[in-house]
Parts: sequence; structure tokens; C-alpha cells
Amino acid sequence: MNQGEGAYVVGSMRLRMILLMAVMALTAACGGGESDTSAAAADDGPAQPVAVWGAEGGFVTATMNVLRPPRVVLYGDGLVIVDASRQLTLSDAEAGEVVARMEKDLTGQPPTATPKPGAPQVTDLPDTVLGVRGKDGKMLEVRVPALQQLADFYPRQLVDAKELMEGLANRAAAEGAGYVSDRVRVVAEGAESAEGKPSPWPEGVPEPSGVVDPVWQEDVEGAAASAITKAVPPGQQYGRPLFRTGSGTTYVLSWRYLLPHEQSPASPAPGQKG
Repeated sequence: MNQGEGAYVVGSMRLRMILLMAVMALTAACGGGESDTSAAAADDGPAQPVAVWGAEGGFVTATMNVLRPPRVVLYGDGLVIVDASRQLTLSDAEAGEVVARMEKDLTGQPPTATPKPGAPQVTDLPDTVLGVRGKDGKMLEVRVPALQQLADFYPRQLVDAKELMEGLANRAAAEGAGYVSDRVRVVAEGAESAEGKPSPWPEGVPEPSGVVDPVWQEDVEGAAASAITKAVPPGQQYGRPLFRTGSGTTYVLSWRYLLPHEQSPASPAPGQKG
């Protein structure tokens, strides 16, 4: 067995264990009875999310919309990644408890939640997305418009699920380490009228071709990923670093690290625009 196969087997075993822990915790919380261990048979590899908290939509720039990572992702091997920038690892028991609580809170909720009558009208705010891998191995996701602003008008379970994941984010900030990857998502936005002197396009990084409307994106790895992270240092991803292509077009370049479950450059996600 080679190193990659060994990592896959270990990750798959941890995923089974975490889902089994979740089933046991949920069974205990519901008052006992026979536990359904079908989730323990799930074998989705070491990089599958088992709980997610993120955001979609809202009034944001095209660049931020493309680069926005999930706020928190918990993987089947216990790895927690926050904002694609911080990480920590939970024990199987801790991860199982998180999955069990998320499943308890999200089960029975509609795919898109609706606030109670009397909620104030809000616009241009993102939907909160909460997800958990259920006992059947499938991800259950609930979208909650303006949850933070309208928390009092939604079921308490949705607020609890969000606060549970927020606790992981706070823990990663206090106890975790920086997250890095050799795979990066690059975004270019046209900036012909921007002030400042553009730098030469980073060597080895693909250049946009054709019309960019509104942004161009590319997932890169290896030398290209190293080149873009050096050209635009961490902390400036959302700034305005100007670069000029070989054809003389000026762009603002931004990037973020890709997460373990996100598609590789050779296999773009369905519907992904280049």
C-alpha cells in the first residue's frame, strides 16, 4: 500500500467513526433505542465535508463572490477549516458531537427557511447556508435569508446550528494554526482606469483571454500557485494589486487557498465559469 492509499484508508476509517459517533450521540439525545449505524458505512474519502456553515448571495463584488469560501467546514477526518485561512483538528468524539447536533437542528427544516410573520424587510444580505452529512451519507443543507439580522423570527434550532459552527470558528482563531494549500483560486478583474503602476504578470500564472465579464477565474496549483501567492502576499487578497498581461491589459489580481474538497483545475465544478 502506498502513502496515498494509506491516507485514503485512514481518512475513510475516521469518517466512518465520526458518523458513527454522531449516530450514537443523536440516539442518546433522543432517548435511546436502537441506533442506525448505516452512516458508519459511508466511504467518501478523507476530504468530504460533514458539516458546513457558509453564505451565498448578498450585495458583494463579483470578485468577493467568486473568492468567498465557506465560513467553517468540518471534514470527515476531523479537520476544521475557517475562512480558508485557519485550521484545527477535532477528535472523533468532538466531531461526532458536532455532526449529531447539526443533524438534530437541521432535520425537518425546509431547504430554504422563511421568517415568521412580522419580520422586517431586509435586502442585499447574504443567505446563511448550514449543512450536515446525515445518517444516509447525503448532505442536508438549509438556506436561511438574513439569519443574523432576523434571528428572532426563525426557529431556535437554526440559530443554535449557526452558533455551534461559530464556536468552531472562534476556537480556530484562538487555538488553531494557519491554513495553506498548494492549490489556489485566482481571480482577475479589469482595471484599465485604476491608478497606480501595474507589475508584470506573475510568471507561470495563466493569463485571461477574451472578454472578462465581470471577472476571470482560474484554479492553479504547484509553481503557478506559488507564483501568485508571492506576487500578492496574504492579507492583500482583497486589495487592489495591479498586474499587466503580456498583451498589455491591466487587471486587479486576487486569490485564496482552495479547500480539500474543492475541484482540481483538471476537474472544474459543474457550471464553473472560467
